[in-house]
Amino acid sequence: MTTMTATPLLVTGGVDTHADVHVTAALNHLGGVLGTASFPTTPAGYRRLLAWLRSHGDLGIVGVEGTGSYGASLARHLKGAGVQVVEASRPTRQVRRRHGKTDIVDPIAAARAVLSGEADATPKTHDGSVEALRSLKMLQRSATKARTQAINQLRSLLVTAPAELRERLRDMDNKTLFATCAAFRIADDDDSVPAITRFALGDLAQRIGHLDARRAQIRTRLERIVKAIAPQLLEISGVGPDVATTLLLTAGDNPERLKSESSFAALCGVNPIQASSGKTNRHRLNRGGDRQANAALWRMAIVRMNSDQATKDYIAKRVSEGKSKLEAIRCLKRYIAREVYAALPQPTPVGQ
Repeated sequence: MTTMTATPLLVTGGVDTHADVHVTAALNHLGGVLGTASFPTTPAGYRRLLAWLRSHGDLGIVGVEGTGSYGASLARHLKGAGVQVVEASRPTRQVRRRHGKTDIVDPIAAARAVLSGEADATPKTHDGSVEALRSLKMLQRSATKARTQAINQLRSLLVTAPAELRERLRDMDNKTLFATCAAFRIADDDDSVPAITRFALGDLAQRIGHLDARRAQIRTRLERIVKAIAPQLLEISGVGPDVATTLLLTAGDNPERLKSESSFAALCGVNPIQASSGKTNRHRLNRGGDRQANAALWRMAIVRMNSDQATKDYIAKRVSEGKSKLEAIRCLKRYIAREVYAALPQPTPVGQ
């Protein structure tokens, strides 16, 4: 008589993430739904979610939506517990047309995307120096936007300012204008139009000066962190602290998740996409990928075209082959992406 040993049920999880509650689904190896549940977005909630998934059998992989936003903390918790996590995209329009949009459908779709192999991207860890760069970059962009807004408001206020004040300030360059306005002083009890106009101009100028100081401090920190984690990246022609930060944010704290330099090029949106059909064999421009990284590669290409003779020769060669200048720049961006990938910190391909 032969005794059969029960094989643990292999479970695949899917999570639809939200600000306050994560909705989870557990599926068997055939895609059958074993159950769904909701858990709060707290450390205790993450522990209960993981225990619930494991209660259904041997937990294999969990597909999590929004690992760069609402699902970042959960993804870190699952990874710390030894669970393999993949980034799951939201359900396609076809799926939503068939099944509608509910908090139950989305985690099931995420788990089934993992089972089918459609979702297989390793998420960023968001737990290292690159995450610190992301916070600083957010502050930098916010300060730059606020500074531009303040300058526009100051210039707009000058248009309607009293004639004498306008004539005094209208021909000044920005540096002199800001310093002059920042030095305005008015009496506390003077509420006349000229006084309030000077008060507003002074406040805006002081705001601009404060933002300039903050942006300088942020840039110093950005440069220090980039030099510490990727000094070789700064040695590439056309790369400064801002460009290096953008490219490191695209790669993440775990660039080893990228399987090859081709995957990095695709992530930056500089890889040509197959658009062949029938007797037509061609490629088209990739309009996907990280557009901030794509713009950074564009800036690098333009800088090299103006200052690097080897790049000038490369562009001339491509143009002589019949490509337009824009097409030649696209080829150059693909070449630069290969160079950047080699300079990323510890870019060890998976499986090597």
